[in-house]
Formats: sequence, structure tokens, C-alpha cells
Amino acid sequence: MRKVLMTGNDALAEAAVRAGCRFYAGYPITPQNEIPEYLSRKLPAAGGTFIQAESEVAAINMVYGASGCGARAMTSSSSPGISLKQEGISFLAGAELPAVIVNMQRGGPGLGNISASQADYFQAVKGGGHGDYRMLVYAPFSVQELWDLTMLAFDKADEYRTPVMILGDAILAQMMEPVEPTPYMRPSLPEKTWALGGCRNRQPNVIKSLYMADGELEQRNNALQKKYRTMKTRDVRYQTDAVEDAELIVVSFGIAARIATAAVRMLREDGMKIGHFRPITLFPFPEQQLRELAGPHRRFMTVELNAGQMVEDVRLAVNGRSEVLFYGRPGGAIMTPEELYERLKGAVKDKG
Repeated sequence: MRKVLMTGNDALAEAAVRAGCRFYAGYPITPQNEIPEYLSRKLPAAGGTFIQAESEVAAINMVYGASGCGARAMTSSSSPGISLKQEGISFLAGAELPAVIVNMQRGGPGLGNISASQADYFQAVKGGGHGDYRMLVYAPFSVQELWDLTMLAFDKADEYRTPVMILGDAILAQMMEPVEPTPYMRPSLPEKTWALGGCRNRQPNVIKSLYMADGELEQRNNALQKKYRTMKTRDVRYQTDAVEDAELIVVSFGIAARIATAAVRMLREDGMKIGHFRPITLFPFPEQQLRELAGPHRRFMTVELNAGQMVEDVRLAVNGRSEVLFYGRPGGAIMTPEELYERLKGAVKDKG
């Protein structure tokens, strides 16, 4: 199959259309603006609906309505815009409605800047909005993975009736790489008998997240938690490189993992025992796989473009069996492979 040179935003948008997305609502914000721009041309031509909403709040509630009617629906934004969507995302989770939500992260807090960041990790994996909900969260580190994981996100959203997040960043959004446009192969998924598609020949469906009867909400929450536990057993994704003999294992995701890959490769060429562990799903987090690698003979270092967020989950997974170090650059600052090489080289040599 011939590869095509595409930006991350364009690859994600095209993959969404090919995966059957037929409704999009969003609001402009850098660095994800090319997603709605692309979909404004391609989605109507594919028989879908594109709406530039009056706000992020309006956009997420339009996605709620479209999903409730059975459409494959998506929205996208960047950090402060995703914050505005949090109430609607919680409503989607509470009503068990599938949707794909894209966050191309930028520097924060506040309006911050438009440089790449990974400071929305807590927001993405710890619920973000109110209530005990979770989302499947995918962290691609290449334009090819943006393509592949976007298609997977729509399938998983329908399979579990849940919002699914693609957590990217400004570099992934804007960078251009060759992509193999793999065809979409729709799996066997449950029919959307719950959707609001008209009830002339059946009893009406009711979609809601308000449960006022005694014990009713607890029952709903228990069902949601059971679903999240199922995700933990079936949907963990990660990638490892040279971890078997490593005395230091770097843990990183997204664009930081691209930088870490280069630094680890250089150190390996220098004969140092260093490996790399890349979570692809941030929820469910590959905690068991990290725990199995932990022990007094090795240390871990998380590398993130923030002030330290995923490092907390790595420490929980390791549970004191190994020392966990951290190196990060917050506020949209980007480390280079050479800079990280020196930091990791010092950590490998300092075993005390």
C-alpha cells in the first residue's frame, strides 16, 4: 500500500471519516484547527454533518444529542477547550453514550501558549469532570498511530458505550509524516437498540444520566465500574524496548516517547543498560506490566512534558519495589534527544 504524507490533524480527521464518523461539532482553538477545517470539507461529502458550534459547551452537547440518536460522533479541541467540555463528557459517561473526543494539548494552565504539552494527563485519566467515570484514553506517538488509534477509538466507544479520548499534542497535530492509510475493517459490534431512532414499532428508549430513585444511581455506578474493570483486563496497550536487562527503564508517552526513543537508542549504542516502556493506553494504565518489571535491581524514570503527572501512576504501579525518578519540562517547553541523553546518562551512572 502506498504511503501518503499527512499532518497529524489531517490524518486523524481522514481516519475518522473512514471509520464512519458522521457527526462532528467543534469550536476553533489552536493547535487542532485543521481537524474541523478538514472535516468541514470531507464530512458533508461523506453524507455526514459538520457544525462549527458557538462554543465548546455547545459542541459537546451536540455530540451528546447525535450520539443518542445512534450516529458515530466526534469533537476535538485543545486543553482549555477540553476543560469547557468536561461537564458534557461526564454526561456522556453517565448516559453511556459513545463518542470520540480529541485533545491536542497545548501549554497551560490558563490560556498558556500554543506549544506542545502533556499537562492534561490528570484531566484525561482521572475523570476530569464530576462523578466516578473514566474514559478509554489513547496516547499516540506518531501520525500513523493517530490514524490507527482513531479508527480503534470509534469501535471501542461503540463496544463499551463510552466516551474515548485521543490525547495528542501540538507537535503531533502539526507534524507531517508518511502514513499507510490502512482500510477500516468494522468489527462485529452490538446493534444500537438503545438509540433514539423513532419508536413507532417499539417501546420508547430513554437516555439519561439523572437517577433519583433510592439506590438507583449506585446501581448505575456499579455497572459503570464493572465496565471499567473489563477495560483493564482487555484493553491495556503498551510497547517495550530493551527492558529485559535494563538497569534503568524510561517510561514516557506521546511525543515525549519519540524523544525518549532517540535518547535511549543513543545510550544503548554506548553500551548502557537502559530500556523504554511506552504506555499506549493511559487508561487503562499498564500497571501490572510495570509492576512485573519492578525490583531492587532496577530503577524507573518517567519523562513527561509537564511538572510530573504520569509519574504518580508509575509509582503506584511499582509500589515501592523500585526507585522512580522524574524528568519533565512544563509550560510548552520541549526537551531535545541530546538533552535527555545527558540526563539519562547521569541517571544510569548514578546508582546510589
